Amino acid sequence: MSEPCNGPGPVQERGRIRRDVPRFVIGCEEDEQDMGQMEAGMKNEMLHQDDMEVYENESPSERQIVVGICAMVKKSKSKPMTEILERLCKFDYIDVVIFPEEVILEEPVEKWPLCDCLISFHSKGFPLDKAVEYAKLRNPMLINDLNMQYFIQDRREVYRILQEEGIDLPRYGVLNRDPDNPEECNLVEGEDHVEVNGEVFPKPFVEKPVCAEDHNVYIYYPTSAGGGSQRLFRKIGSRSSVYSPESNVRKTGSYIYEEFMPTDGTDVKVYTVGPDYAHAEARKSPALDGKVERDSEGKEIRFPVMLTAMEKLVARKVCLAFKQTVCGFDLLRANGHSYVCDVNGFSFVKNSMKYYDDCAKVLGNMVMRELAPQLHIPWSIPMEAEDIPIVPTTSGTMMELRCVIAIIRHGDRTPKQKMKMEVRHPLFFELFKKYGGYKTGKLKLKKPKQLQEVLDIARLLLVELGQHNDCEIEEKKSKLEQLKTVLEMYGHFSGINRKVQLTYLRNGQPKASSEEEDCKKDGPSLLLVLKWGGELTPAGRVQAEELGRAFRCMYPGGQGDFAGFPGCGLLRLHSTYRHDLKIYASDEGRVQMTAAAFAKGLLALEGELTPILVQMVKSANMNGLLDSDSDSLTDCQQKVKARLHEIMQKDQEFIQDDFQKLAPTCSPSLVNSMKVIENPVKTCDKVYALIQSLTSQIRKRLEDPKSADLQLYHSETLELMLQRWSKLERDFRMKNGRYDISKIPDIYDCIKYDSQHNASVGLEDTLELFRLSRALADIVIPQEYGINKAEKLDIAQAYCVPLMKKIYLDLQRTHEEEAVNKLHPLYSRGVMSPGRHVRTRLYFTSESHVHSLLSMFRYGGLLDEVKDQQWKQAMDYLSAVTELNYMTQIVIMLYEDNNKDPSSEERFHVELHFSPGVKGCEDEENVPLGFGFRPASSENEDKKPNQGSLEDLSQDQTDDALPVTELINLQRRSPMIRNRKTGSMEVLSETSPNHSSKGCTSHRLFQSCSRQSPEIKPAGGLGFEGCSMVPSIYPLETLHNSLSLKQVEEFLSKVCESSGEAQAKTMKALSGLFDSQSQTSLYSPQQPLSSSGSEASFRPPGQPLWHGRIPSSAVSSAGPSSPTTDGSNLGLNFSFSE
Repeated sequence: MSEPCNGPGPVQERGRIRRDVPRFVIGCEEDEQDMGQMEAGMKNEMLHQDDMEVYENESPSERQIVVGICAMVKKSKSKPMTEILERLCKFDYIDVVIFPEEVILEEPVEKWPLCDCLISFHSKGFPLDKAVEYAKLRNPMLINDLNMQYFIQDRREVYRILQEEGIDLPRYGVLNRDPDNPEECNLVEGEDHVEVNGEVFPKPFVEKPVCAEDHNVYIYYPTSAGGGSQRLFRKIGSRSSVYSPESNVRKTGSYIYEEFMPTDGTDVKVYTVGPDYAHAEARKSPALDGKVERDSEGKEIRFPVMLTAMEKLVARKVCLAFKQTVCGFDLLRANGHSYVCDVNGFSFVKNSMKYYDDCAKVLGNMVMRELAPQLHIPWSIPMEAEDIPIVPTTSGTMMELRCVIAIIRHGDRTPKQKMKMEVRHPLFFELFKKYGGYKTGKLKLKKPKQLQEVLDIARLLLVELGQHNDCEIEEKKSKLEQLKTVLEMYGHFSGINRKVQLTYLRNGQPKASSEEEDCKKDGPSLLLVLKWGGELTPAGRVQAEELGRAFRCMYPGGQGDFAGFPGCGLLRLHSTYRHDLKIYASDEGRVQMTAAAFAKGLLALEGELTPILVQMVKSANMNGLLDSDSDSLTDCQQKVKARLHEIMQKDQEFIQDDFQKLAPTCSPSLVNSMKVIENPVKTCDKVYALIQSLTSQIRKRLEDPKSADLQLYHSETLELMLQRWSKLERDFRMKNGRYDISKIPDIYDCIKYDSQHNASVGLEDTLELFRLSRALADIVIPQEYGINKAEKLDIAQAYCVPLMKKIYLDLQRTHEEEAVNKLHPLYSRGVMSPGRHVRTRLYFTSESHVHSLLSMFRYGGLLDEVKDQQWKQAMDYLSAVTELNYMTQIVIMLYEDNNKDPSSEERFHVELHFSPGVKGCEDEENVPLGFGFRPASSENEDKKPNQGSLEDLSQDQTDDALPVTELINLQRRSPMIRNRKTGSMEVLSETSPNHSSKGCTSHRLFQSCSRQSPEIKPAGGLGFEGCSMVPSIYPLETLHNSLSLKQVEEFLSKVCESSGEAQAKTMKALSGLFDSQSQTSLYSPQQPLSSSGSEASFRPPGQPLWHGRIPSSAVSSAGPSSPTTDGSNLGLNFSFSE
């Protein structure tokens, strides 16, 4: 044990007390003789005579050891203290005396009760000076050193001591301010950083008051994540922090500034009892959303976790360095390391019977070991085995979910817009040089300061143009005005809204585009590309959050109740460190915000997205993992685009030869669209005329005083809407009269947005424009990623090889044992399977990566359609899907069968799932249907499998305009038939009523994602900002459910190898970047699956998406199960999979 700072001095004998008398007493205030006159062996009548009868003639061997508790009454009478002291009294030779608070506060120390061992600790209002004086006077054995408690009250001293002990800390700086001259201090504040004593701390950083009693700790977020700060405080009710828009640091008081540690949203609290015992608990970080998770009894939810060998060493060091036997401190697990960020001194665990037993045992043994020999008390140290290894049992014949990998497209966004202009003014070249543009010839400007500089140049040039209209300033006036207008939008900069890209052109721009002047100067210039729009809308946030919520249902126990939330299985696994979760997003603002909103739904968080984004979402903008430089196309893509333009410029009806050229894969979605278009130039003429009609309608609206203050969706104005469409009108038809096919996706994007969000404006012919532009887009968008199979693969590899290598690593690491943070099996009361551990990796990205990845799976040779019937049907389904809309998901799930030999191919089993994302505006009738999620039963095979789970249950209007082949023109069944079959998976019932809005037709989010039981009526429509509907998302469809891990790994490595040696570097970098230990492992669920035959079959049409009442994951989808296993019976059998 740790050497107590003050060893025991001459100890007085006490009389042995009768066993039937309570021995846990309050100290009295009777006069006591001066200790200096007392001799060892004399009895001291320190206890109330009427409470205790003291035997006068006991021999020295029978005397008691008195443990004194000197603390404020709130602490000394607390439940944990009472529980521990009651257990301590069970030691035959130990008595406990609690010093009354009035004695501590009012009496001189000479009148305090006597004791052999003192447990004393500081809290608010406690006179630490008097306790130190008492210890000097009586010299008892000290459990927690008193002088060190002065240091614990000052965070600067705590950090100094930790540093001296070689304990890992976050990087920090101390700012000492003189209260009389607060301005005189070494602090320089920038927009996204502070400089303390010359050391720079970029946001996010933490600001802590130097006084440890002050709990007002602030975390400041970078502007790129939305700025503002999270203000932490001592828990008040169910809140421990609140988000504030304030971004500036405090200007009075002394603070420690430290770098923010990305812990994935949990803190670990460690409680030592001596240097050899530590109990650790995880709780949700107060910085995440500030809501304290409480259980049914109102207590904060915490989960015991296992400490690594390294962390146990840290606990030992902290305990000894601060000389506090009973000591609490906070650990941050980040980037594969553990950092101590706070030492609290004397602190007990709440609500853990096991801890109370252990603590009393350790303390009692410590006291006895120290004092029994001196007092001649016969006592031998009991030997006990610590840390009994617990081996969790396997799940019988079930398989366990080990890994979930999902690649998800971002949610609904505002239309993306861009403007290009060639600039030659020296100010632009200076800016280019200032930010290092010459190193690569390219520069991206996103930070507010940088955008401000671009705006300043634009304003300056416009002023000069206004003053004298000569041609020295070549930048086109209209373009400069547009640059200024866009940069001035919203009245403030946020990196998420706009960006400027500059590219160096040695000889100026090669050829005039439709927008540029014909006269060009020689010499170098810069191409300035301004991008704006493309922000996640409120509807996009809701979609992402709801998908996150529904996603929980794939985990074991997905239907239970955890702190009042459905899908508790995942939440529980997450809180208990059994869910190793990482969320990656590309560096686009809409993608990052989608990831944060998804995490909010997945983990049942509350409040703003900024704190969630900073803590939970890792930016993966390295090595093209999730980002692609869309402006630099591969050679293959350039050729494909040229061919596409050539075919689409023919002013004649498509002939058979064109079908061969444009749709060599014979994909029904392409063939159908070509039939709708008939003549591409004539269709473009129609689209152009409709856009002209639209812009003239908007102009008329602008002249009408009634619509002057018309509010469009997401704070857009009619002027901005007109700008959007006028630009498309100008750009679509080029000066030579031909059409710029590359604008088709933008036109479809805009009309899709306005049809969904601005229908209330009541513009005419929008449906026809939507229908025609969609038909064009359904050809142009997918075919830009390759027309024939070879091109599709070539282009896909250019985009997503780094991501596929990362997926390969994820799958490999899961089945190789690794040191992940695990739940402590001894303490996990109420957790059925402490050994279960699941890895989840979520990758949020844009359309290009989703198209490419799907192309790889479809055409890369994963399976042979001829030999594998299930894969053939999956391919038919995919080729009938017209659009990979917002929130498209590709999900890979890895299961383990613990009964199979570890080296056997049957040990690991992989499933591949897909959802085309958000439902389109008008296409409910014509949607291709898949075969359901994790089809498991071969019953009812006589029913058509193609009546799967994609049909929508809401009664929306249909779009009859699209002719569809017999193959996919499936009849929709009555929603009631389906409802009777659905289990109890009402994922949405908790939120829908809150979002309902007057005047909206009923349209349930996730209509097909969370099938409801008939007695639950869908809530009212989901309106946002008074006018907009939030479309629901198609549920996952299983593409294949009986792949072996070996098959998938061989496929991935083959595809990655064939992409050439160019990516070998990427692999190395990735391996380092994403080493499983380089970031905190968080939590993981594992899913059991029944093992069953190999014959794959499809879900009968009546079977609910998530398999009714069973956790969907608790059923093997590898083949037919016995006919008797209906959902209702199974619900009972799977209670252990929580």
